[in-house]
Amino acid sequence: MTKILHIVASPRGDASQSTKLAEAYIEAATQADPSVTVDTLELWKEDLPEFDGDKAAAKMTFFGVGEMGATQQSAWDQIVSITSRFTDADVYVISVPMWNCGIPYKLKHYIDIITQPGLLFGFDPENGYSGLLEGRKAVVFYTAGVWAPGAAKKYGSDFHSEYLSWWLDFVGIKEISNVRFQPSLLTPDPEGDRTAALREAVGLVKKTA
Repeated sequence: MTKILHIVASPRGDASQSTKLAEAYIEAATQADPSVTVDTLELWKEDLPEFDGDKAAAKMTFFGVGEMGATQQSAWDQIVSITSRFTDADVYVISVPMWNCGIPYKLKHYIDIITQPGLLFGFDPENGYSGLLEGRKAVVFYTAGVWAPGAAKKYGSDFHSEYLSWWLDFVGIKEISNVRFQPSLLTPDPEGDRTAALREAVGLVKKTA
């Protein structure tokens, strides 16, 4: 049985184009395989804790800095609890609009909480970092109002998909499929482009089965 974790990075609800694309993919996936289960993580409705000094101190003990005292252990247990929801999934469906050429800060906050040694990555002084999520898949839906691949610099830069693609690879997820609806505003045919993106989202189900 495949478990999908849908990470919703937009706060716009039904008005979100990235969420609509992801939901179209998920609907097609569950129709194709009724055994698929879906866990939806709406980041703007989650009470995500601050990655404060105690959590940072707990993390550093894995690199040989300091000791895991009771306070640090309590902070680390909170991190593990949040991260387990992520690691329990087989497929990650991420709907992510572009904000100021990057990802929304709620998604960055979530990534900073769960990207921890022994949970999502390993580290060896000689060999460096290694991702721990081998065998997982990711399907990412990118939207942007103005920016598009190949656009002139005056329309912005891509710290959006470049960062998220790097992070997925960093934690060991190598099988990544992307759908772009970019731009969603600066286009002569927004409805046609939206329809094409939805068609591509649904078509990915067969490719990622």
